[in-house]
Parts: sequence; C-alpha cells; structure tokens
Amino acid sequence: MLNLGIIAFAQPWVLLGLGALPVLWLLLRVTPPAPKRQLFPALRLLLGLKPTEETPARTPWWLLALRMLIAALLVVAAAEPLFNPSAWLAGRGPLLLVIDDGWSAAPRWEDRVTSWNQLIERAERQQRQVILATTAEDTGGQTGLISDQLSPAQARERLSALQPKPWPVNRRALLESLTGLALQAGTQAFWLSDGLASDGAAELATTLQRLGSLTLISDPPTVLAKTLLPPEHGAQNLGAIVRRSVIGAAETVAVEAYAENGRLLGRSEALFEPDAGEVSVSFDLPIELRNEAVRLSLASAGGRSAAGVALLDERWRRRPVGLFSPDRLAADKPLLGELFFLEKALAPFSELRRGSIEELLSRDLSMLILADSGTLSPEEHDTLVDWVEAGGLLVRFSGPRLLDAVAATGGSPQALLLPVRLRPGDRLLTGSLAWGQSGTLADFPPDSPFHGLAGSTEVSIGRQVLAEPSLDLANKTWARLEDGTPLVTSAPQGEGRLVLFHTSANSSWSNLPLSGLFVDMLRRIVEVSEGVEASAEGTSLPPIQLLNGFGHVVSPWSEAGELTDPATKPSAATPPGLYGLQGERRAVNLGPNLSELAPFEVTAAGVIQETYQRDQETNLLTPLLTAALLLATLDLLIALLLRGLVQKPRFLTAAGSTGAVLGFALLVSLPFGALAQQSIYEGTPQDPELFALEASNETRLAYVLTGVPSIDRVSEAGLTGLTLVLRQRTSITAAAPFAVQLGRDELAFFPLLYWPVTREQRPLDATARQAVADYMRNGGTIVFDLQEERVGRGLGGLLTPGEAALRAITAGLDLPPLAPIDPDHVLTKAFYLLQDFPGRLQGGLPWVENVGEEQNDGVASLIITSGDWAGAWAIDDRGAPILPVTPGGERQREMAYRVGVNLVMYALTGNYKADQVHVPFILERLGQ
Repeated sequence: MLNLGIIAFAQPWVLLGLGALPVLWLLLRVTPPAPKRQLFPALRLLLGLKPTEETPARTPWWLLALRMLIAALLVVAAAEPLFNPSAWLAGRGPLLLVIDDGWSAAPRWEDRVTSWNQLIERAERQQRQVILATTAEDTGGQTGLISDQLSPAQARERLSALQPKPWPVNRRALLESLTGLALQAGTQAFWLSDGLASDGAAELATTLQRLGSLTLISDPPTVLAKTLLPPEHGAQNLGAIVRRSVIGAAETVAVEAYAENGRLLGRSEALFEPDAGEVSVSFDLPIELRNEAVRLSLASAGGRSAAGVALLDERWRRRPVGLFSPDRLAADKPLLGELFFLEKALAPFSELRRGSIEELLSRDLSMLILADSGTLSPEEHDTLVDWVEAGGLLVRFSGPRLLDAVAATGGSPQALLLPVRLRPGDRLLTGSLAWGQSGTLADFPPDSPFHGLAGSTEVSIGRQVLAEPSLDLANKTWARLEDGTPLVTSAPQGEGRLVLFHTSANSSWSNLPLSGLFVDMLRRIVEVSEGVEASAEGTSLPPIQLLNGFGHVVSPWSEAGELTDPATKPSAATPPGLYGLQGERRAVNLGPNLSELAPFEVTAAGVIQETYQRDQETNLLTPLLTAALLLATLDLLIALLLRGLVQKPRFLTAAGSTGAVLGFALLVSLPFGALAQQSIYEGTPQDPELFALEASNETRLAYVLTGVPSIDRVSEAGLTGLTLVLRQRTSITAAAPFAVQLGRDELAFFPLLYWPVTREQRPLDATARQAVADYMRNGGTIVFDLQEERVGRGLGGLLTPGEAALRAITAGLDLPPLAPIDPDHVLTKAFYLLQDFPGRLQGGLPWVENVGEEQNDGVASLIITSGDWAGAWAIDDRGAPILPVTPGGERQREMAYRVGVNLVMYALTGNYKADQVHVPFILERLGQ
C-alpha cells in the first residue's frame, strides 16, 4: 500500500502501467483511420479535382488525448486509489478482534458492525489473517469463544451472523481462554467494547496489550446503555426506574408502555438531574389500559436492549375476582340475576371466575364476591376466614337469603363474616308501608375509597338492611344515604378486609346496579384488593416468549431451558422473557438483576483508546471506472463519425468535436435524480383543477411518488397492468393510474393508494402527515409494500430494513393496530378465493387493520405487505411483464393479479362479501 497522505493506493505496482502511456500515444498517432471507399465518374475531366473533404493521415490530437485519458483512468482505477485512507495495521501478525456482544452492545450495534468491517477490510488489503473472540456466552452456554485463524472473507461471513445476547458479558471466561493461546508475534488486537466495567475487564485489557498492541474502541460515556427496572408489585401507579452509568449531565429519557398486541398504551418522560444515577417514570393510565400493559420499553438513546425492556406478568396487573351465588341459575338471568349485573360491571377491568367457594379459593384470588348468600357451612366459613385473614377481600351483597341468615344467627358479624352487626328484618323505602321517601345517596366520606366519585342523583335505594348502631359505625361506613343510614360498610379482618353492600346486587332493591356509579364503585374496591402472584416454586416453567439482545420479543430458541427457581438470574440457560403457561406466567427481567452500571476506565499502559466512528476513507475505484466507461462510449461515437458510418453534421469540425466532448461530459454529470424527477410526473396533471377534474371523472388507482425513479416506474407500470386486468375480468372500467405527491395532491379521489416503502424516503412533513391521516380517517385504503422477503416478525421481533424504513416514514402518524390477515377475511373472497397473497416475491401474509362492519363499511384503512405486488403486476407498452417473479413463475404472477383484483374490489365494495356468509342461515330461517 502506497500512502501519500490524503490519497493512498492499495495496489501501487499497477501505477507502473502509466509508463506505457507515451508508447500508446505513438501507436495511436501513426495509426490512420480506416480507408473509405470513394466512387468517381469515369470522366477524364474530373481527375484533377479535389474532394471537398480530405481524410487525415493520422488521428486528431484531441481524440488521442481522450484515449490517453481513458487509459490513464483504467490504470489508476486498477491501483485502487483511496481518498482519506485509514490507518495501516501495525505489525505482521494476525488481526485479533475481541467483541463485546452482551446486552449493553445492542443500542449502537450498527457502529460495531461498521467498525469490524473496516478492520477486516484493512486486514484483507495487507493479506493478514483474522482471529475472532466474543465475551458473552452463546445460546448453548459456551464462554470464552476464540476462533482459529480465518481469512478476511471467512471472518466477515462468520460475523454476519453475530447478534448481541440478552445477558451480560463474561470477560473473565475469555481471559482464561486467552491465557493458553499462542499467537504470532506482532499481533494487533482491537477490542470493540461496550464501555461498561465488569469483572476481569482490566486484566483482559492488560493481557491483550501484552500480545502486541491493543486499541480499545468504545462508545462515548454519554451514550452508554441504560437499564429499566419494572415497578414494585402491587404499586398503585404504573411506573418504572431508569438507571444510567454516567453521572454529571442532565438528560431526558422516555419510557413507553405496550399492550400484548403491540399497541402503544402511553409514553412518559423524565429528566435525569446532573448528579442523579436513576430517575423514576410514571404513567397516568386508566385501570383498563394499565391492566393491558405487558411491556415497558426505553424509547430514548441507550435503551434499545434487553435491559431496556421490562416485561410485566400477572403480579403487576392481575386482579382476579371470584363470583359466587347459591342459586347459580337464578343469579345468571339477564337483567334479573345478581351475577349478571356484577359481571357486566367488572368485566372491563377484571378477570372474572365462577364456581363454588372451594373451587374459587383453590386458586389465587384478589377479591371474592358473595351475591346474597345465606348461612355458610362450617367448612366454607373456616376456609373464608383463613383466606380473608391472609389478605383476601370479601364483598357481600344483601338480599332475602342474607336476611334469613341474620334472623337465624342474630346478625353476628363473626358467624356471617360481616363488617358490622345487622338488625333483623329490612328497611322498605318504597310502597304503601314505606318509612319515607326513596333513599338517595349522600356525598362519600373523605376516608372512603369512593371519595371523589360524583354521586348520581338518579340513584335511589328502595330497600336495605340496617346495621346495629355502634360507636365505630361511622368509621366503618364507606357510603351512606342522605338520612345517615349506611349503604356500604367495611372492616379489616387480619390482613384482609370485609365489605358489605346493604342492598342487593340486582335491580330488585335499588337501581344502583343500573347506573355507571355502580361500575366505578366496584372498580375502586378492586383497586383496594391485592394483586396475586403467579407462583413458580417447585415447578418448572417452560419459556413462552423471550427477549433478544435488542429487547424484541421473539419465540423461544431450542437451547433455552425451563425456569425452576423464581430467583434465577437471566443467563444463556434462562434468558429474560416470559415463562410458564398462558394462565400462570412469570416474567424474568434483566434490568433488576444487573449490578450498578459504571464506565470502564483503562489502567493498562500503552492502550490506544478510540470511539466508534465511521472511517472517512473513500474507494475511488468505482467512480474512476464509471468515468472511463462513459469516455469510452464517447470515443466510440466519435470513431463512428470519423469513419463516415454515422452521418456527420456540417458544424461538427475539430473545434466542434471538442465542444461536443465537453457538452456530453456536462450532460452525463447532471444529477440523474433531477432528470428523473421531471419524468416521474408525466401522465399526471400538475394543475390542481385539472388534476381534480380528471381524477374524479373516472375511477383511478394511485401510487405515492418516492423520488426513486426505478421504484416509481415500477409502481406506474404495476398499477397500469392491474388496471388492464380489472377491465378484462371485472365490471370496473378504471382509467390510467395517477402519481400523487403527498402534501401537494388531493388524495380523496382515490379509493386505493399504493405506497412502496424505500429507505430513501424521509419522514412526512406536517402537511403530508395531515393529508395521510385525513385520507385514512375518511375511508381511504393505503397499501404499504415493503418489497422484501418477509413482513411482521412478531411482537417486537428484529426489524427488517423495510419495517425500519416504514417506521421512520410514518413517524408521527396515529396508525391503527394491525394483525395478520385472517383466513376468513373479506380480502380472501372479495372476487377470487385466495389462501395466500404473493407478489413478485413470496412474502408472508399481509397485515391488516382490524375494523368492525360498522366502520368504513368494514374496509381497513391500512394494509402492509412485503411481496412487491406492483412488481408482479408491472407491464410494458406491449402488455408484456417487465419483472420476473420468484419462486413460482407465471403461476405466481397470476395469483398476484388475483390478489390485486380482490384488493380493488374490497376497497370499492366494503363488507359486501362479508354479508354473503349469512345467506345460508337466512334461507334456513325462511324455510322454517
């Protein structure tokens, strides 16, 4: 390698070819152009005449200069010139790459990939071997892995499969493996570090330095990885704690809460004070949304890792409520039974269970409700006493059976498990024998869990049981009527609590169960109860879902073991994730099991320290070859002109040829994007009024302009092909498709908008974002095509390039939740009967918004595919396909056309086909 400062040559010996340029000049100079046949008339008179044009005896100087330039470009390109070359590897031994691949390397993993590729490229130029070493255990539990000496190509291939692990590094194990390693003298080591201190880090740096030389590359201290700790069990508010390793600068962090289907429930931010190492983040969410939360994730810098995610199991959100009534059949009657009203009120925010008292208490319960039950059997009584005193919450409702039990026992609180002693009989507030007017609710006391609820004036109590007056009755009252009589009383018993509603759970004694206040009161009582934990003691829980190094939820891999001890720390044997069964799950989180974070400070002498940064080196091989190819094309054109094989214009003299050369060079130097930008709008009116007129007069499909000419041409050709198929096979007489620019063109004219996703597209501006949101809200359907082999890798799976580009493009849009298309979806039968949805690529099933039949006629506003549908539909001017389809060939193209027909029919007709599934049942009823 020849390094000249700002320019270097990887193959400098090739430059010797420049010495042959003078010889080439002489050879080209003495070689005349090819002879030209000239016919003369057989008249002696014409023998002395000279032709108007003369053939030169040698090649023109400017053409010689052009050809010399082409030769020089080829020689210089073969020498592989490098602009701003990177440093030369020291020594002559192999290149040793030590890579931290634990959880803390995930947030800036792309920087590590760039760095090792740059180092391997240096080794390849110097023909050096490469040794790879990783510091984290692999999925099989092996530590201290060191490869043999590999060629640069082998090392690059092996590293292409390397991903960060969702557990900490084990540098001590690698240190032990390096102890007995015999390396060639002059080995240069590069340690791609995560920047965090750990056991054995200092000793590993010293050992690597003794092998030859060591360069430690790590992240700047301000961007080191952060950890997220889940909230405490039973906490009233959903929140988390964020920890960082560097103290001394203020920093804002954001945490997001997600539901099980990936829906974003909320986002909260907090500020690290300059001297703070941790900060608390809380979410202000309704109880319904809080119970849906299954995952908290750091959304700020340094949080994209397994330690930046906290999984929540039933310990954080579970409030199982048991319902019991002696007469189950009567209690279930709609609008009459006690359990009917309780289920309707509790179902939105609680997990409900039914059964006998023994069956209900055989599992963990947060709260048990007895709807008008009478005298309990001794076994039931003792079981309930033990359960309440251990922390359970027992809620009872009054009714005829409870009145009979009060008469039989004298209203003893101990015998009936009541918070207060009751008087025999009941109080009737309506009818001819009523004591007075119907009872209305008073304001809730300040110490009541119902405090703050707005009491409804429409709630009236017609009948109630009365409590015996006592000195502490007021302290046990949570709700009372305006005349002061208790409506809801409560008293602690052991670690638990007893609650009594002095009216019934159905509408026979009051209209309280018919009101929204009843729902709010039960919700407050549920919040008072304790959440239950899924016990893993003595059992082995298999993995359900695991976290990868980036913090994405993925399916368990085969090497992952079962969880036998709830206190087990995450490792290769038991990675962080969810274990157990769907009903009883245990979350294993990495963040709480990590020691205090601290940056790694190098103490070994002679260690070079750098940060991850992209080399400024630019290989000029491709630009030089491109320039040589363009000039060679120009030389061929000039040679044809000089030979007379192409008609030469009169003005093209030697000076004119020089001008033509400069003009052609100027033409090819124009940005191709600018020329393409002028052509991609062809066929679409630019005047807004003309655009609206032509778009509304006929049915048209539309596609979004991406600014990438090749993609836009395929989109236009694809929708043109689909339009032709629609005309041939359906009653749709669609016109030529339109290209639309978001934020400039009105979208409301088009029922379907095809949007190919490219990495070159930038996030939408405010105008374009509002246009897209209005289009989706008003019934339009957008088809995002990622144009890659796969879409939708699951809940938080590793994003593909297309999915990452889609997330960047749609940032700021309120996108609806999506799910893979169901086999019974209308799209599978809108015109053709389909089982899969291929395009040019055999992608996965499309993801579709779940909508009800009452919303936009059941038409989804958003569909995401990955099969490159437009590529399969695309045709040229003669109607022939442009692009090949893989792997199914023309059969797959036919299925892609059927997918397009179903897509357009679905966008135009809505849930029409969904209604047809009811026809057999309607005919059957008519026959009866």
